[in-house]
Amino acid sequence: MSSYTHETYISPFTWRYGSPAMKILFSEKEKRRLLRQIWIALATAQKQAGLVTEGQLAELIEHKNDIDIERASEIEAEIHHDLMAEIKCYAEQCPLGGSIIHLGATSMDILDNMDALRLRDATELIIAQTKTLLGAFLEKMEAFADVPCMAFTHIQPAEPTTIGYRFAQTAQDLAEDLKALELVALNIRGKGIKGAVGTSASYTELLKGRGMSAFELETAVMDSIGLKSFTAATQVYPRKQDWRIVSALSGLCCTLYKFSLDFRLLQSPPIGEWSEPFGSKQVGSSAMPFKRNPINCEKVDSLCRFVSSQSEVLWQNAASTMLERTLDDSANRRITLPECFLATDEILSTLTKVVKGMLIHRSGVKRNLATYGLFAASERLLMELGRRGANRQEMHELIRHYSLKAWSEVQEGEANTLAQMLSTDKTILSLMQEEEVLSSLNAEEYVGDAPTRTRMVIEEVKTALS
Repeated sequence: MSSYTHETYISPFTWRYGSPAMKILFSEKEKRRLLRQIWIALATAQKQAGLVTEGQLAELIEHKNDIDIERASEIEAEIHHDLMAEIKCYAEQCPLGGSIIHLGATSMDILDNMDALRLRDATELIIAQTKTLLGAFLEKMEAFADVPCMAFTHIQPAEPTTIGYRFAQTAQDLAEDLKALELVALNIRGKGIKGAVGTSASYTELLKGRGMSAFELETAVMDSIGLKSFTAATQVYPRKQDWRIVSALSGLCCTLYKFSLDFRLLQSPPIGEWSEPFGSKQVGSSAMPFKRNPINCEKVDSLCRFVSSQSEVLWQNAASTMLERTLDDSANRRITLPECFLATDEILSTLTKVVKGMLIHRSGVKRNLATYGLFAASERLLMELGRRGANRQEMHELIRHYSLKAWSEVQEGEANTLAQMLSTDKTILSLMQEEEVLSSLNAEEYVGDAPTRTRMVIEEVKTALS
């Protein structure tokens, strides 16, 4: 058997990305354990039809955990068929029961059901992690629902919002992603036990005169392994299922990509409102000792791009399955399916740590509000002047004139004098008192119903997590 060490190529998912639980799930040992579980379920159902003896079944059960990958690999090197190699390895361990392993089955009766079991369990792991991350967002929304900050459109200062409302945008999408994942998990099905082209012909022949139909055999096997089956299948289950599953992962990654990208912008010193947790001995750059790069969010965005790109591979698999079966999906499925889950697993665990440990710099938030909030609050002043009977167009031009002058000052690094100019303008003072003008220009109060909507999302998230 080959030896895989750091002296040979190994995937980053082997040692760098992904949780131990997800790695175990997609391990060769777990794969072969599930294969044996399905063979035992098949033999158990066939025993009911009198095709398998009690002793044969007992022997299969006795050796179900005696996985010997080294021996199976030796056999595969000779016969060039991975599933038959595992059957022969299992049969060597079961002198009595070996002869009835895989009776009536085709390879994909076993492999596709194994894949469906792993995909279901992997999706459940992702669902659990998504809920944990959503819980972290819930805490941030509750803590910052009322805290004002500058919002940006076109990466330019726009109007104030609240920090909690910014979290609510992601949390709302994340709750929808959770629903999509739960729906996908609920509908994951195996091929069933249907034989070479999905007609159950081999089982129908095998069960003649046994008092059991092929459909009843399939039902017994699938009930035993706890998996529903597709009503109709070819040699494989419809490959569109793989595409649906990874599309749900891709949708989740879309949400998390945007959040991480926004985080990177907000950590940039010119904005300087958020930052990732940074260890006391962490190195930001090999060349620039002062650097504190958003490496976690950058990693998340990198892995999200990878997951998104894989849905196209699975679309091609589904669309290009010619007639009842082609094997041109096999090699890429061995890579794409595990790695999409391992990447998403890493994305979720990384962002959970980031959100829980992130720093929100109040000084940066207040600085941006003080610098740019006045411009946004001038709209509030415009609304109040209009409410008091002023000509809207004239007031708009007046405020625009002062705003452009103040903006030039800010760009030159000078103090923002917009409030001073507006609160001393005679036309404006003919309609409002100076104190009223200054009060209208308080950007921190110009957040509309952002706090209320944040709390609405909080309740929606609590419902999603219940």
